[in-house]
Amino acid sequence: MSSSPSEPDSPDQPGEASLPCVMSFNANDPSGAGGLSADLTAMSSASAHVLPVVTGTYVRDTTAVRDHIAFDEEAVLDQARCALEDMPVQAFKVGFVGTPENLSAIAQITSDYAEVPVITYMPDLSWWDELEIETYLDACTELLLSQTTVLVGNHSTLSRWLLPDWEGDRPPGPREVARAAAVHGVSYTLVTGFNAADQFLESHLASPETVHATARYERFEATFSGAGDTLSAALCALIAGGADLQNACAEALTYLDQCLDAGFQPGMGNAVPDRLFWAHDDDEEPGGAPAAEPASDSTLDADDFPLDTTRH
Repeated sequence: MSSSPSEPDSPDQPGEASLPCVMSFNANDPSGAGGLSADLTAMSSASAHVLPVVTGTYVRDTTAVRDHIAFDEEAVLDQARCALEDMPVQAFKVGFVGTPENLSAIAQITSDYAEVPVITYMPDLSWWDELEIETYLDACTELLLSQTTVLVGNHSTLSRWLLPDWEGDRPPGPREVARAAAVHGVSYTLVTGFNAADQFLESHLASPETVHATARYERFEATFSGAGDTLSAALCALIAGGADLQNACAEALTYLDQCLDAGFQPGMGNAVPDRLFWAHDDDEEPGGAPAAEPASDSTLDADDFPLDTTRH
């Protein structure tokens, strides 16, 4: 029965959510550059409802990560299980979660939802103790990669992790990184930060068999914090919304480029992506100083990587 003009529209019935739900496991970032801050704003920009599970918190500013304080695994499990009993999820994102125990807890959850895609992002951990890095990466390899649909990370980070004994005359290419990830069960890799000619960086979506698409972007002069979390969060939300993988990658990469183009420097350290650039008035001056020159020469190499804007 339709409602009368004086009555508000009836809310959606249970199970008829107007936005796809995405669960993100990540650390709080008090600088606002990455972590759950990036996930919430980027996923919301891509029209997803975010279920943020706090796995711990960074102690950091825009210059560097000083420390990390992890929640125990029971706190992580309790947060996730409670939300999942109430709301269906269309995708999971796993960022930096602090401990092997938390990785184990998350792997328990994602294995219970085997049909739901998992986007795993591995950030640069060079700020951390070497033994802790090794222990964490080993746990991620053993527990989570077998359930990962797309592994996202910078070329140098993923190469050092997955191909530590590489002795080639050149850095490993996208298919070689994808093959190394596939040994552990990863279906696809989205690897960023390949050095290209002149002033360009490339990102590659690859599987062991082929490079599915390549995107090339002009380098920014500024150094950013939070770019990887932003990209992986947008990708996860777009997949949750029903986009196929190539189109989701195209839109997520273009969205990141626009976030960086509109980036700003809120403190004395690195610049931060403006993940809500689309919400500003076109003639409105940004609140902070510009972080970089406009990337007017940003291009996508692959014809099947359309230029889209994540503005919903």
